[in-house]
Amino acid sequence: MMELTLAIAIGCLTGSGVWLLLRPRTYQVVIGLSLLSYAVNLFIFSMGRLRVGAAPVLEGAGTVNPADYADPIPQALVLTAIVIGFATTALFLVVLLAARGLTSSDHVDGREP
Repeated sequence: MMELTLAIAIGCLTGSGVWLLLRPRTYQVVIGLSLLSYAVNLFIFSMGRLRVGAAPVLEGAGTVNPADYADPIPQALVLTAIVIGFATTALFLVVLLAARGLTSSDHVDGREP
């Protein structure tokens, strides 16, 4: 059930992000890029096996079963991607405000229809 919920969430975020990317306003494009980055983060996170209550770090020095532990690499990648995505979104918003001030339009191509 958890896998289905996660797959539906990834699909909804991807679909919404692509739809917003195709809009003519720059703010909608920025929000679409953010939604797509959230979808990619969820996808990467789900590749590390969905485990509830499993430790991400191996305990002890003996023989261990890797199926009993969560994979920490996707967790670290997603955490890094969240920070980079936040900084990129902030940069896009500053560029959006500067472009709007220069052109007095927020259309992607710079002109009203």
